[in-house]
Amino acid sequence: MPVSRLRRSALLCAFVTLLNDRLSETLIFPLLPFLLAGFSGDGRVLGLLTGSYAIAQFAVTPLIGALSDRYGRRPVMAVCVAGSVLGIGLFALTITINWQSLPWAAGSTLPLALLFAARLIDGVSGGTAATAGAVLADVSAPEQRARAFGLIGVAFGLGFILGPALGGVLGRVQVNLPVLVAVAIAVLNLVLVITLLPETHPLDARIALPRKRELQPFTQLARVFSNPQVRRLCAAFFLFFLAFNGFAAVLILYFKQQFGWGPGLAGAAFVVVGVVATVVQGGLIGPLVARFGEWRLTLAGIGFVISGCGLILVATADTSRAVVFPAVAILALGTGLVTPCLRSQVSRRLDSSGQGAALGSLQGLQSLGSFIGPALAGLAYETLGRTSPFWLALALLLGVAAIVAGGARRMGAVKQTGHRTNRP
Repeated sequence: MPVSRLRRSALLCAFVTLLNDRLSETLIFPLLPFLLAGFSGDGRVLGLLTGSYAIAQFAVTPLIGALSDRYGRRPVMAVCVAGSVLGIGLFALTITINWQSLPWAAGSTLPLALLFAARLIDGVSGGTAATAGAVLADVSAPEQRARAFGLIGVAFGLGFILGPALGGVLGRVQVNLPVLVAVAIAVLNLVLVITLLPETHPLDARIALPRKRELQPFTQLARVFSNPQVRRLCAAFFLFFLAFNGFAAVLILYFKQQFGWGPGLAGAAFVVVGVVATVVQGGLIGPLVARFGEWRLTLAGIGFVISGCGLILVATADTSRAVVFPAVAILALGTGLVTPCLRSQVSRRLDSSGQGAALGSLQGLQSLGSFIGPALAGLAYETLGRTSPFWLALALLLGVAAIVAGGARRMGAVKQTGHRTNRP
């Protein structure tokens, strides 16, 4: 297969895999309270079910990254996507069964146990994003990786456009229908990976599996944080996702209780997020990086997220539509800049032999933040007040900005010192 065609096939499969990863969430997440209505109305159950995917993903992502470095991207991605089919399929089956018609199951916790099992299976298979990221790194030159990683944002954006929009339309027909569509998309993803994805990780670049204890997620994270080249960037990456996913987890609930919004307006807000993120990371990130550089764009993106979060805080029931839609657009612009730039900066500071493990560790940090953030935000929402998750996010984001700015100053000082040392 010619190199250009191989690269196109790899990019297509990576993109579809990333899109499937997002759609499986965005088709289901906005409807989750409705899907759970027949099983539990407890908000704590909803929060735990939402976070179970992320914590399962965190536990296994280092292993998946190491396996892709050892055995190649293609077999690992195929197994992960197959697991996604199994997890979403079990979820769909569980919510489709009329449990009340089964005397032995009526009133039991079995349906909830199956839903948690489905989310955990899907989370364990969630290394698809890390492996797809490694594929993008394999087929892209170092200076092109920020643009290649922008595909992650495009998939994220399209997932937010198509997921809530499609879920809202299908949910009006039958609340279970979006989940069945998610199963079909996962099956299509598996077929594409099996039939089209080439192996992008050459044999001479493969490395042996580390010892078992080193595959534990916290051991992997400790190794990444022990590397002075990427320590600050990884800390910033984790705190950013902890802050962002924290307030994002309670956003729909906040809109509903604070402004009286229904599912239509809340879904439309997520569509705006998707449109902006797609435009930024799909078409603008490459030219912007070339013009301003990754450090400046990261800091600008954090500033946009802080501004968007602050706007939501000042919105009232009367001004909610006029304020919230621009606010979420600014939020999307900020995340669209921060995420690929931070990923690219970490990737550029590591050699090619460890890309899978390194990007797997980044995915692990994102998953850990996606579990801790919503848990903290939900606790704060119920105990400290509705606006407290947003204030907590603002404080964390200011810390992220300080970390990134400090790293930029340090890099500038090192370059300046080196320049002076080399002067005659």
